[in-house]
Amino acid sequence: MTETLAPIKSSSWKTKTLLIGGLLGAVVGLGAAFLLIKRAEQKGTPLTLTPQKGVQLGVTIAGLLRSILSLGD
Repeated sequence: MTETLAPIKSSSWKTKTLLIGGLLGAVVGLGAAFLLIKRAEQKGTPLTLTPQKGVQLGVTIAGLLRSILSLGD
């Protein structure tokens, strides 16, 4: 038996969700960039992104987004 909820008429929850998601994304992105820079400095080599690493990163991000979307189920 499934229950349906009445649609929420206020869009304030959408705005809050977008703001929180945007802020969290920015913080996580800055943290990741900081860690990449720190590792490159420790190794003494410039940061390079190969096509293989780019594809690997893209697949990982797609999996993360799929996991986030499944939270709504």
